[in-house]
Amino acid sequence: MLIGFTYDLRKDYLAMGYSEEDVAEFDSEGTIDAIAGAIESLGHTVIRIGNAWELCRRLVAGEKWDLVFNVTEGLRGRSREAQVPAICELYNVNYTFSDPLVSAATLDKAVAKRLVRDCGLYTAPFAVVNDLDDLKTVKLGFPLFAKPLAEGTGKGITANSKINTPDELQKTCAELLKRYKQPVICEEYLPGREFTVGILGTGHDAKVLGTMEIELIDASNNAIYSYESKELCETQVRYTKVTGKVVAEVEKLALRSYRLLECRDAGRVDIRCDKNGKPCFLEVNPLAGMHPSHSDLPMIATQEQMPYSELIDTIIKSAMNRA
Repeated sequence: MLIGFTYDLRKDYLAMGYSEEDVAEFDSEGTIDAIAGAIESLGHTVIRIGNAWELCRRLVAGEKWDLVFNVTEGLRGRSREAQVPAICELYNVNYTFSDPLVSAATLDKAVAKRLVRDCGLYTAPFAVVNDLDDLKTVKLGFPLFAKPLAEGTGKGITANSKINTPDELQKTCAELLKRYKQPVICEEYLPGREFTVGILGTGHDAKVLGTMEIELIDASNNAIYSYESKELCETQVRYTKVTGKVVAEVEKLALRSYRLLECRDAGRVDIRCDKNGKPCFLEVNPLAGMHPSHSDLPMIATQEQMPYSELIDTIIKSAMNRA
């Protein structure tokens, strides 16, 4: 097939003046080369398109592809991950991963949690803070955990994200609102084990690929899986394959959440246990990172003896089955 490849390249945005944190979710040249190389190893021809603006330009010029392999995160707004899927649907182009509705609903962590909760799945109680006046109506039990409503890669998560008092809540929310210019989601803190579950497929065909437990090597700084620890995961984080009863419960919750939220082709669901060891839905990533050795989904594939090219092939076949 002729496969168009859309992505946000970090160096392009750094050249525009954006900071390292601004582009934390964007891809390095190494990741783009790895994905393109894997697609080509399967016998396809890859056309490197780039970001959403370039996709628009090429579509207007009349270019066509059999499929767009999309890993574009987008730059602004809580619907930024929906931009390329929406453009593809406008031009009737087949593409990988979730549709615009799912992409937008899952990036907004509160929307995703409401959908999961209202369908009877367990997630920690939470509140959305649009401004500091909203803190007057937050009725949650301390400790709490606060983070930006629609960010990924741990952006906005630091040691201050774990909150023990109303004063800390006020201070942290004020800082996050000012820095990220979006609402803050506050949820009751979950002190238990943390897992991330890789899932492949769509609808009833979706299956769990595998599960990793996430543990910080240095448990200081409130043992928070933060932006910094994710960026330095090789030295700060321990990823472990685990078995046992808790994993079965974690994977059941993750797969039900993935299907309920109607994710497609591949994704990752983050789960953390409460004080009683009960797994709770944290969030879902329907556009998971694809660096072969640094991103969680390919790491899970490697853990389960699935070659990187096979992971890419599975995603492509899932997308083409829908087409």
